[in-house]
Amino acid sequence: MIEAIANILRIPDLRNRILFTLAMLAIFRLGIFIPAPGVDRVALGEFFASNEGSLLGMYNMFSGGALSQYSVFVLGIMPYISASIIIQLGQVVIPQIERMKSEGQAGRKKLNQYTRYLTIGIAVVQSFAISVTLQSMRTPGNAPVVIEGGLDFQLMTVITMTAGSCFVMWLGEQITDRGIGNGASLIITGGIIAGAPAGLMQLAQKLEIGELNLLELVLMAGFMFLVVMAIVFIERGQRRVPIQYAKRVIGRRVYGGQATHLPLKVNVSGVIPPIFASSVMMVPATIGTVFQHPILDALSAAFAPGTWVYNLTYIGLIVFFAYFYTAVTFNPVDVADNLRKHGGYVPGVRPGKQTADYLDWILTRLTAGGAVYLAAVCILPTILITRYGLPFYFGGTGLLIVVGVSLDTVAQIEGHLLTRHYDGLMDSKTGGTRRGRRRPLGTL
Repeated sequence: MIEAIANILRIPDLRNRILFTLAMLAIFRLGIFIPAPGVDRVALGEFFASNEGSLLGMYNMFSGGALSQYSVFVLGIMPYISASIIIQLGQVVIPQIERMKSEGQAGRKKLNQYTRYLTIGIAVVQSFAISVTLQSMRTPGNAPVVIEGGLDFQLMTVITMTAGSCFVMWLGEQITDRGIGNGASLIITGGIIAGAPAGLMQLAQKLEIGELNLLELVLMAGFMFLVVMAIVFIERGQRRVPIQYAKRVIGRRVYGGQATHLPLKVNVSGVIPPIFASSVMMVPATIGTVFQHPILDALSAAFAPGTWVYNLTYIGLIVFFAYFYTAVTFNPVDVADNLRKHGGYVPGVRPGKQTADYLDWILTRLTAGGAVYLAAVCILPTILITRYGLPFYFGGTGLLIVVGVSLDTVAQIEGHLLTRHYDGLMDSKTGGTRRGRRRPLGTL
């Protein structure tokens, strides 16, 4: 591991990318502690202490603790994620958006621009909902959270939080373009990791006052360890489809003829389905806050974390987004056409449509297993967390995001190392990647 870190420092491009990513995450964490005006933060902290198991607690986890701090980054990256969901759904429903996607780089720039505009709109709606909610919040001692409410407070909250959300969106895009890993996922992961020490302190307090005994704590820790092992095992799993390339004679040279494989991950969609599902699950609470009505209040109560309605809906959304995101990111028809153009084929399967159908058949079954795995990891630990009143940081969704994003980021770093002819982060002695022949930088 020490040698791998030294190799990272020897590669200027990779070193700069990692340092840039850490700098952007540090800026995000500093912004968490910049308070927005108009709220008594002590009273707000008391309110969250008494409602830590509600949907607000989950939103606070995804915002990196910004909601309980009433920071300018209260909305975090969630409006951008919600806008991305809508744009990707639009690619399936709206032909104009589908055509933009097929226009190459220019089309992708337009889609990114529309996503940004939609992010601003969603941030305005959510910040207005938060301003209305804050004015109705009171501590257990009946003290108001908002110092002085009214239209001025609502307008100030909308402007402050929308600007903060746009800045967080910019940070995520900068990490994706100039750093290492997916910016939005890393921002969420950084917030979850930063909240873990506070969660451990809460566990210690519950253990001290007798709400949780030592045996229960050890059993839950062991269960979470098994969940992490399962996440690593599934996320590293692949279904390798054999590919054979036909020999081609060009001039006096013979090209092709080698056998390789097409790696398909067991969980093709990664951690995106739980993130998307969590974002959608916050919609009922937002609607119930803006529009006061007995039906909407009952709907918000039904979708509180831990209820059977919440769990079933959450599972259904995870399964839906697992299939949806897989269909958006992996097109069997395009893969089959590319294989045929380069003289590749799956042994025993005719090129073209039959290859596409065969890949789709494999992908459908892989996605089914991946969706069941995602739903189990996100729901089962969450039920235990709700049962004992523990923070969301130790739930299945938080564990899945942290472990999954960490594995993806390590894989990208390892890819940079291997392209520079260095060892990966795990050498062959520990069951990792194969050692490559090390060459001086700048040589081919």
